[in-house]
Amino acid sequence: MRILGIESSCDETSAAVVRMEDGRREICSNIVASQIDVHRLYGGVVPEIASRRHSEAIVGVVREALETADVTYDDLDAIAVGKGPGSYTGLRIGVSFAKGLCYGLQIPLIAVCSLDALAEVAIEDHEAGILDVEAWDEATLCPMVDARRMEVYTCLYNAKGEPQGEVSAEIIDGESFADVRRNGQLVIFGNGAAKCREVLQDATYINITPSARGLARLAQQRLSANQV
Repeated sequence: MRILGIESSCDETSAAVVRMEDGRREICSNIVASQIDVHRLYGGVVPEIASRRHSEAIVGVVREALETADVTYDDLDAIAVGKGPGSYTGLRIGVSFAKGLCYGLQIPLIAVCSLDALAEVAIEDHEAGILDVEAWDEATLCPMVDARRMEVYTCLYNAKGEPQGEVSAEIIDGESFADVRRNGQLVIFGNGAAKCREVLQDATYINITPSARGLARLAQQRLSANQV
């Protein structure tokens, strides 16, 4: 089974082609159009320009992911898309593009919470030995999507990626997640986490950004359950 993932909830436009067999996952390609391109083209990132960059990049990013994986649109069995929270315009572009492909190809469209997928990327990187975080199994994962000023969209997860509550918009201050920080390790990441490091000095910060590859396993679970 081949699944195309598209993630556009934040600054980057990301596409990945993943082959799923017997519950195992193989990344065939993972292509990201970074906000660095926006810096080079426009001399700085503002939300309107970053959002416009999604519309400029998405066709090429998806095409490159398919070509790198040596597959065509007709080879795809489903398309997964990050449904947010995140940038409204970025999400609109990614979801509209994915929806149009699914209508044309007559294949299922699977929506995945972008925070779930972000937590999945962190778990995958830890399992691959890319991240070295002590006592990971007891940690609480806290992906953060920037919502301007000191506000973030977030949800808490255990080390297996299971949500421990609902997605919420939080204004971060010294008392945020106080119970978790007192009783265990809070691991923060995502494009909203860097600005929170000084306020949450006892939290563990890791450099993880949204990626379409994080959609794959979650998308297969939803597909198997016919949640399309």
